Amino acid sequence: MDTIKVLDKEFKLYIPQEKIESVIKEIADLINEDYKDKKPLFIVMLNGAFMFAAQLFKELDIDCETSFVKYSSYEGTHSTCEIKELIGLSSSLEGRDIVVVEDIIDSGFTINRLLQKLQDMKVSSVRIATMLFKPNAFKFDYKIDYVGMNINEEFIIGYGLDYNEHGRNYTSIYKVVE
Repeated sequence: MDTIKVLDKEFKLYIPQEKIESVIKEIADLINEDYKDKKPLFIVMLNGAFMFAAQLFKELDIDCETSFVKYSSYEGTHSTCEIKELIGLSSSLEGRDIVVVEDIIDSGFTINRLLQKLQDMKVSSVRIATMLFKPNAFKFDYKIDYVGMNINEEFIIGYGLDYNEHGRNYTSIYKVVE
């Protein structure tokens, strides 16, 4: 499909599924190398990162564990920059190696909030893996260790990304038609 309609907006194909999966394989290869002698805990940011995480885990061949957190900062097509923790971490993570898995990092507020919490929990190390990164919107200076693709400011949906909770199911990524 070259164009789709979700709620009141039209979207056109931006990143096809094949390209997404190729980039995820590249990220997995780097993580496999970096953690070959460790047992990291992957913390997946819900809801958006579930498809990225599922594909990433299919490509990992290291011993690891998985947990999930859910933060909210979007209303419609814009970030509110107000972070709400909807599902948090419940077990002790002291001394653990952590890989945060995020679908997209734009302003960086959500990950920054999680990084503060992980620091308070005395983790051994934290690395960040994101499928998509908007460098022009990024407001922080923390390192993003694994970046699938840099993108511009377009509002996008598909492959886990949503517009008011709709459109996550598409296997490609689409950008809004203005």
